[in-house]
Amino acid sequence: MRLFFIAFFFAFLYLKNVEIITAVIVVLMLLDYKKAFKRAKRVIFSIFLFNAGVSFGYVLMGYIKGFNPWGYVLYINLKVFLMTYFVFWFFERVNVVEFFSFSKDFSYLMTMTLSQIYSYKKTFEDFRMAFKARVVSIRDKEKDFIANTFKFFFKKAIKDSKERALAMSARGVFDNEN
Repeated sequence: MRLFFIAFFFAFLYLKNVEIITAVIVVLMLLDYKKAFKRAKRVIFSIFLFNAGVSFGYVLMGYIKGFNPWGYVLYINLKVFLMTYFVFWFFERVNVVEFFSFSKDFSYLMTMTLSQIYSYKKTFEDFRMAFKARVVSIRDKEKDFIANTFKFFFKKAIKDSKERALAMSARGVFDNEN
């Protein structure tokens, strides 16, 4: 499975033609026909801010420098969509921890990462449920909720990363030679 993923991932990276990229997206979505539109929504949601920023910057540069940016903007957005869709599609079918089991360090790191993701997800859901239960007019307090939640997770991530780095160092994950 690793070779399949790596081969297709790098093959997709080398695609240069917008029509071929579009065709590959269509084929991938046909293979995923039951969940294609739901997964496409997830992909768009996860890449939107990054792609919008890059696209806006490139379009702005195109107008300043006097060249047509739209072909490249279409190409790069389709390529990012394809790569992200493929990764989502593939890792829904493959156990991520087993995929990285060829390396003790990768496997350990992936296990720690997934446990942190699930822990943060559970904490966020608890915050969201508590917020909904305690606030009558959600729209009035939503900005405060988002800001406070972001602040909490930022502080928690910093604290947790320091603790995990110490734990990994104690287990010999990092090379201590300088």
